[in-house]
Amino acid sequence: MEPHLNQVREHKNRATGRRTGRRNGLTALVAASVVVGMVGVAYAAVPLYQLFCQVTGFGGTTQVADAAPSEIGSRVITVRFNADTARGLGWNFRPQQRSITLRVGEQALAFYEASNPSEHRIVGSATFNVTPDKAGAYFNKIECFCFTEQALEPGQRVDMPVSFFVDPDIVNDRNLDDVKTITLSYTFFEVPGSQADKTKTVAANVAQKVPGSVPEYGVR
Repeated sequence: MEPHLNQVREHKNRATGRRTGRRNGLTALVAASVVVGMVGVAYAAVPLYQLFCQVTGFGGTTQVADAAPSEIGSRVITVRFNADTARGLGWNFRPQQRSITLRVGEQALAFYEASNPSEHRIVGSATFNVTPDKAGAYFNKIECFCFTEQALEPGQRVDMPVSFFVDPDIVNDRNLDDVKTITLSYTFFEVPGSQADKTKTVAANVAQKVPGSVPEYGVR
């Protein structure tokens, strides 16, 4: 009788071990799936957030349009211009006009000026927004220097245009009845890695000043 009971206990223990193993395996699979899902959500969050900002104008995010509308309304809005540079960017950056007054739906052209007084090439990229934030959904850019990176050689100065209009639909939004002035702001940051050309440019300048003299790092 005792050997029979031992066999029953052994069989039960093996069955319990198999069930425990399956549960542990299932738990691990679920945990792994959750981790993968969280990583996927994290990667998707950035473009989704950018899309949300562009569609809603959240945080003063402006819109992009191919052309100004054919309709020009009677409401008048003044657009002011602001320029900033991030710490460490060796550029001078400013708007060439303080403000432009236009009617909604009317296309306007403004210019910013940037110069590089340093002795090396610098690549910059601009972030932008409008205030008040709620006006972002109605502020449309047709062309803008902020769409691409900007590279300035030592001593170079450039005019940077931005073409824009205020959507005539703004008159239908009661929440914006109080908006008579919109401020368009840009902040330039140095593109990471753009300093990689600094050594090359400095070497070229030395080689020009002292013919036949090339520093140890060379010029390519």
